Amino acid sequence: MKRLCIIVEGQTEQEFVKTLIAPYLLGFGIYSVEPILIHTSKHGRGGFVNYEHLKNDALKLLSSSKNDIIVSMLVDFFRCPELPQKERYEKIADHKSKVDEMEKCIGDDINDSRFIPYIQLHEFESLLYSSNKGFEAYFSDDEQKNTQKIIDEYPNPEDINSSPQKAPSKRLLAIKDDYDKVIEGNIIALEVGFKQIMDKCPRFKAWIEKQKSACETV
Repeated sequence: MKRLCIIVEGQTEQEFVKTLIAPYLLGFGIYSVEPILIHTSKHGRGGFVNYEHLKNDALKLLSSSKNDIIVSMLVDFFRCPELPQKERYEKIADHKSKVDEMEKCIGDDINDSRFIPYIQLHEFESLLYSSNKGFEAYFSDDEQKNTQKIIDEYPNPEDINSSPQKAPSKRLLAIKDDYDKVIEGNIIALEVGFKQIMDKCPRFKAWIEKQKSACETV
């Protein structure tokens, strides 16, 4: 069984890996799942503002091991920095097709079969809309009615986004202006439940399954 390192852009994603992804994969005998905050400078960590930072971390992890490691990444499509070969994806209008191509660009650039590129469409908060259960636990009655309206509008939570002002997190802030991604994001995700997130978010599920298969491969 291989160990899995997931490069993440922030504390929310770091905690999400620890509290939801790692326990799920543990059920399949994958005991070592570690989130790695992107190194932005010698002492700075966190934030996907420059692709080279992520690439440097990925190459460092891959070079530190032979065949006993799988390296992946969890970053948002929203405000994603410029990636290599942007001419391959910049004119693609459909967001899903665009993200698919962006992941291929990263995979081609890293060029290592042990690396699994992944960009969350449209951002981490998309996953929270997999059910209103999390919002019902921590939002007021009026706030949770508004989140339910958004959920009812989109069969697939990963499609929630019609403009930069209508990104999943922007919608949450419009409903609850003190929404705190780091503090509230993961407790809402825990309330929703990992199975529900997997059932409602097909791109996310495919990524989890790909990591699982890669770690199980001898």
